[in-house]
Amino acid sequence: MAVSEKEKYAGLLRQIEAEIFGRRGEGHINPTNERMRALVELLGDPQRNYRAIHLTGTNGKTSTARMVEQLLREFGLRTGRYTSPHLSSVTERIVLDGEPVSDRTFVEGYRELAPYIELVDGQFSDGNLRSENPSGVALSFFEIVTALAFAIFADAPVDVAVVEVGMGGTWDNTNVLDAEVAVVLPVDLDHTQYLGDTIAAIATEKAGIIKPGAAAILAAQPAEAATALLHRAAEVEAQVAREGLEFGVLERRVAVGGQSLILQGLGGVYDDVFLPLHGAHQAQNAACALAAVEAFFGAGADSGTLDVDLVRSAFAAVRSPGRLEAVRSAPTILLDAAHNRHGMQAALAAVGEAFDFRRLIAVVAMLADKDAAAMLELLEPAVDEIVVTQNSSSRALPLDELAAAAVEVFGADRVTVEARLDDAIEAAVRLAEEDSVAGGLSGSGVLVTGSVVTAGEARTLLGGAP
Repeated sequence: MAVSEKEKYAGLLRQIEAEIFGRRGEGHINPTNERMRALVELLGDPQRNYRAIHLTGTNGKTSTARMVEQLLREFGLRTGRYTSPHLSSVTERIVLDGEPVSDRTFVEGYRELAPYIELVDGQFSDGNLRSENPSGVALSFFEIVTALAFAIFADAPVDVAVVEVGMGGTWDNTNVLDAEVAVVLPVDLDHTQYLGDTIAAIATEKAGIIKPGAAAILAAQPAEAATALLHRAAEVEAQVAREGLEFGVLERRVAVGGQSLILQGLGGVYDDVFLPLHGAHQAQNAACALAAVEAFFGAGADSGTLDVDLVRSAFAAVRSPGRLEAVRSAPTILLDAAHNRHGMQAALAAVGEAFDFRRLIAVVAMLADKDAAAMLELLEPAVDEIVVTQNSSSRALPLDELAAAAVEVFGADRVTVEARLDDAIEAAVRLAEEDSVAGGLSGSGVLVTGSVVTAGEARTLLGGAP
């Protein structure tokens, strides 16, 4: 039986994924972009062929990048968007005109990149593709996909690339960009083994994406983070706009399917903006996205607002899969990729505001390098019972460790343990349905959370829309 072109490239993509996933993954960081610079130089520095908006921060990068991209597209620009990690397919990371690249585009792009990967590996590698040593390290999975994204954007070509850092800022592989707009979303403790164990240290690292003469769009920050970011901005003579001063959320009301906003932009007030995402954190992300796009277009107090109707249209079209996404009803099943304390706080606050659940069951699987105890302690007062499980990541927190931590926080009578994610979701639904039958009421919910991997795998199981 003849193989279709679609099937052919799907098979080739799986082969490439296996090859590049076999290298150092995103959990094995070698903090330098020296190899990355060598690779893009061999490619002719494709990242210099288009304008760019660069985003960092502890949480909110992907949602904000999606908003920035949607705004730019509404204003008629051709866009590329690079975000990480992905939920279901590696192709989700590289987006052209709002759509993930096709399997064929990814495969053919990788084929063109492969000889240059070999050259850089030969220059830097001791032959150990998995090495974590500072020297003798081959190109990583993230370095390769980042270079591939930059090359695909140049070939398209795009007018502007919206790029999310992988981790940190200064030495992040995406920081070969010289973006004219840098967005720094709220900074909190995460990845402390790489970025530093204080908010000031982490902010200093993230501030590295602010380039000389650029516009720096700063979300509301803890004082120590703000100090570090403003120091960097002054050092490189960047123009600074701060949430709460130059821009921000003036008013926010819960609405059916999202929220209604009045935003203060750099150029004036934008009213009657509907955002189909839940939570105060998404409203703040929207304010940052709007300010970034205003800065990109040179809008400000002297020039007035951007076209308000286009701004409204763009925000109304925003989607952010895996970010408090409802994928089933009766009971409602929500997926959220919260994977650290700050993200979990935001997600739980949004659930409490947007959903009137009488009873909430959590399904949780985390990665081993995360603060499980802190996230469980945040979950405990917000949910009635918890089902702990394990996702498929090689970095997953072992089930017995997560279960022990959950019992310590919740008590054994509120903890169910399931080895597989699909069984865990079924158990949570059963608990929710049994409660509804017993009480004669509806209104129970299931929240699947703890990791981007967990949200992505649950989304595939539950048939979430692409």
